[in-house]
Amino acid sequence: MNAIRRAVAGACIGLASTAVLAQSIDNGSIGKPEFREHKHTYGLVYRLPKEVTDILDAKIYPPLRKKLGELGLHAEARTFNLQHVTVVHIHNADPSTPAKMLKALPKVPPVLNLTLKDFYNTEASKGAGAPWWFDLGVVKSGQGYTEMMSYNTVATATLTPLRDGPLPRCTGPVYANMSDVAKELTRTVGVSGVNVMKDGKETASHNPHNTLMYSMTKYDARLQTAMKDFAAEMDKVLPAGIATQFKDVSIVEIGFMGNVIREFYRINLADGTVFDTTSGQPAKGGWQK
Repeated sequence: MNAIRRAVAGACIGLASTAVLAQSIDNGSIGKPEFREHKHTYGLVYRLPKEVTDILDAKIYPPLRKKLGELGLHAEARTFNLQHVTVVHIHNADPSTPAKMLKALPKVPPVLNLTLKDFYNTEASKGAGAPWWFDLGVVKSGQGYTEMMSYNTVATATLTPLRDGPLPRCTGPVYANMSDVAKELTRTVGVSGVNVMKDGKETASHNPHNTLMYSMTKYDARLQTAMKDFAAEMDKVLPAGIATQFKDVSIVEIGFMGNVIREFYRINLADGTVFDTTSGQPAKGGWQK
């Protein structure tokens, strides 16, 4: 924990200069009945390795697409997404934000050894109706998980000052149905479900997971029952989950519901090198001299 405090403290030293780069943060959309207009959401995410996506493509996506068709969720079956596990998302209408994120980014963690396991459905906030997701969880134990959670704390402290306001999907009916803890996070860092330091301790709000389906269709009783049963079926398909390594982390653009639509920078966790995926050239992160 002391190491986390030191890392967050070090990260906060640069927040003043980070704030100069950011647009002013406007929380005016919080509490309004409608969602905030979505312009550009950017994120730091772990892209799933090919060996994991191959398993999901072979064993999970075929029955998932069939189920979505049976339920009339045709748009959900067509939604584009680069498979990933999120570190943190921020909204900023400024298209130069990814480059600013790379400059502000704290030193990345080492290669993470993890297990993806257990399927479930999640609402953005219970009772809001939408958006909701079909997810594959991360086993919450082991050194890799601990390092992932610690990095979320540091990355949240350094990247969320670059937001121009809350994530649009955290406003409107979602914000109205949030817990008090989630509302506080949305007000202070622009997004719920992240780790922050509070009263000298690291919170454990972050729930790392991979999302396989995104939906804005009202999550009614019919869909809740059907998708809960489907999650149980998929657990039988992968009873031991998928053991894997996350070897890089990427700065990406994200759709309203959280789906990754393109990648800007990829950072190698083994040696910290940065690759600009838009130019095909090496780049340099803010932690590098």
